[in-house]
Amino acid sequence: MSYENELKEKISQLEHELAVKEAEVHRYRLELSKANAELEKMILQITQEIKLAQTMQKVLSPTELPHVQGFEFSTKFIPGTRSGGDYFDIFEHEDKLKFGILISSASGYALSSMLLSLIIKISSQIEARRGLAPHRVVGLLAKEVVPNIQNEDQASIFYGVIDRRSYELQFCSIGNIDGFLQVFAQEQLVNLIPNGPSLQKGFNTEPQTQVVQLNPRDRLIFATDGLKSSKNSAGALWGVHGFSQVILRGPRQGVHELRNEILLANEKHMGQADPERDQTLIVTEVKDRVIKLAKN
Repeated sequence: MSYENELKEKISQLEHELAVKEAEVHRYRLELSKANAELEKMILQITQEIKLAQTMQKVLSPTELPHVQGFEFSTKFIPGTRSGGDYFDIFEHEDKLKFGILISSASGYALSSMLLSLIIKISSQIEARRGLAPHRVVGLLAKEVVPNIQNEDQASIFYGVIDRRSYELQFCSIGNIDGFLQVFAQEQLVNLIPNGPSLQKGFNTEPQTQVVQLNPRDRLIFATDGLKSSKNSAGALWGVHGFSQVILRGPRQGVHELRNEILLANEKHMGQADPERDQTLIVTEVKDRVIKLAKN
């Protein structure tokens, strides 16, 4: 075979290989385009689900708090940009001298939606059985939620009942709900420590009810994990220390002022960034211990 024919055969072989590669690239591009279309569809679906969950949270979160004689409340819910599933409620019992505070926070919107539906389901039982101890209520939620938890999702719950006859707070807390009692005229906070981990796969903790005595001008401050886990531009967490220090140096003139001071300090820490996780903040203060009993 002459050199010229050998060269032509080589060129022909290379052209064939090039055509095969071009066909493969074309096929890969089609597959990539299809995958991108599926990904965009999935992102759209997730976005819609997140928006739906956020809408549910806004609709179901109380817009008006009950007027409870002897207590003042201030609350704020801020939706996260990436994850979250906060819910809270403050409600009176059938026994009008008792009221409840319920806060839940889930790591993902799917778990949040399930937890929210169970809270609605069990709330009817709470309505019918107002004497149910806080640990029993949390236990009911745990029994329903844990077997259905997927992946690494987690959920935190705080449920407390205040009896205005004794001004005693009975509460059960599991997970990462931060709770503080600020005793009037004292330069320290009482940490309402959870007695169990978050609801997650393998959860087997027996919830317990704890008791705290309240007095006039004492304050209770609650916040979900989104507040202390907020980050600044350097990635540093605000943390429990930052949260508690603002409470200690915060104004004593009113619950709304303290709430605003906490949120302002958190915003300054984050800078221009929006919170990645839902943030829920509740501040309540004991105003008096006067109870007017109905006349016979």
